[in-house]
Amino acid sequence: MVSRQHSAVLLILAAYLLVPLASCAGTSWSGTFEKALEADPQLTASEAAPLASPVPTTAPSSPPKPTETVELPVDFPAEIPRYPGAELQEILPAPTTAATAPATTTRWSSGDTRDRILAFYRQQLQTNGWRIIEPVPANADPGTIVAETPNLKVTVAFLSAANALVPPATPTPTSTPSPTVTPTEFTIRYQRSGSATAIPPSNANWANLKLSETTNIGAYGGTATTDGMVANSGATDSSLTTPNSFTDINKAPKELQPYINDLAQLGVLTPPTVGTKANVSSTELAPNQSMTRRDFARWLFNANNRLNSDRPAQQIRAGLETASPAFKDVSPSDPDFAVIQGLAEAGILPSPLSGSSTTVTFRPDQPLTRETLLLWKVPMDVRQALPKASLEAIQQTWGFQDAARIDPLAQRAVLADYQNGDQSNIRRAFGYTTLFQPKKAVSRAEAAAALWYFGYQGEGQSAQEALKAGATTGG
Repeated sequence: MVSRQHSAVLLILAAYLLVPLASCAGTSWSGTFEKALEADPQLTASEAAPLASPVPTTAPSSPPKPTETVELPVDFPAEIPRYPGAELQEILPAPTTAATAPATTTRWSSGDTRDRILAFYRQQLQTNGWRIIEPVPANADPGTIVAETPNLKVTVAFLSAANALVPPATPTPTSTPSPTVTPTEFTIRYQRSGSATAIPPSNANWANLKLSETTNIGAYGGTATTDGMVANSGATDSSLTTPNSFTDINKAPKELQPYINDLAQLGVLTPPTVGTKANVSSTELAPNQSMTRRDFARWLFNANNRLNSDRPAQQIRAGLETASPAFKDVSPSDPDFAVIQGLAEAGILPSPLSGSSTTVTFRPDQPLTRETLLLWKVPMDVRQALPKASLEAIQQTWGFQDAARIDPLAQRAVLADYQNGDQSNIRRAFGYTTLFQPKKAVSRAEAAAALWYFGYQGEGQSAQEALKAGATTGG
């Protein structure tokens, strides 16, 4: 009963309160109340509208411009060695005067050290018919190399760290600076002598010439065809012949002549050494003469690096003049020290560096034997550990009647060479034989045949392929 009375009281009270509100409709009080519920008229349209996506305060950065490639000058002499992997940065032509021929300076950059670059150019120039001019001018950097031929003078110089590159910008406080490696910068300045316009190529860059059509070689007697081969025009003037243009290749066994021709065009071959120096004035290869260990080391080093000119990881680095000699009889003053030391440091030549404590001398002027050729060359074909070998394995594979005469150190190389199939060094250089004659001296023609190809079981590069690749790509 009490709850019902309470509910009735509440209903009456609610009705009492609603009556004044209804009666006030249209009055100033109701208008004020409605206006209080309206949006503020002071708000702008942009403030009342929904929030829009934020507008960037800075313009988007433009896409990076592609790096411009500096083209090698069209008159850059093919006989000047080009350091593997070095990038051309700038060309600085020098003004021509009435008294001198034009001189051009090219600036290069490499990730290798100055010592390695210096050793490379000294070795390449010395073994390819250049005369090193020493001492260098008094105001020149100690690392400068000046060399010349009868028709060309070249200067290789290094830039100081202050002038080499513009230092990178200082990073902002919010960024983390990344480590930078300062490249080695050097210049190659070349100048023709008198009115000379061309001289024969004498190194691997001959293969890098772009031969899109048959080109007249003129002064050095021949024409270059589209595949990079040189057809002899019959010129016999010795003054027009370079160390790599030999007049006696036809004296080599006919089967070996194509190998010699290809390597000669790549600039790998040199005349026989007289004393301790290559006889660069000679026009004869002497293909049937015995090969010396010194000359074969030079050919091996050059052939590997030139056939692998586009694969720096496959190349052998020249030894530095400051290195401790690997052999007692090859000092840093030896003209072939950089080559022999580099091969020893790479483990190609057995030496105390590779754990052969009994091989302390190199005997550079001794004849190269067949088993030694295999011992040095096959590791550069296989590029991995040689297989274990035994006298029985060699007899079962090669069938050599004199297998027992092969030095145990060379047996692994002989067996691995058999596994290289038709690209075997023995098959290419010596033909079919049941007598290996491991102690027999190798002829210079046979040595060239062995160096014509580097690779193993179908993966490799021949001198002929290197010539064609150079002619197609233009270097």
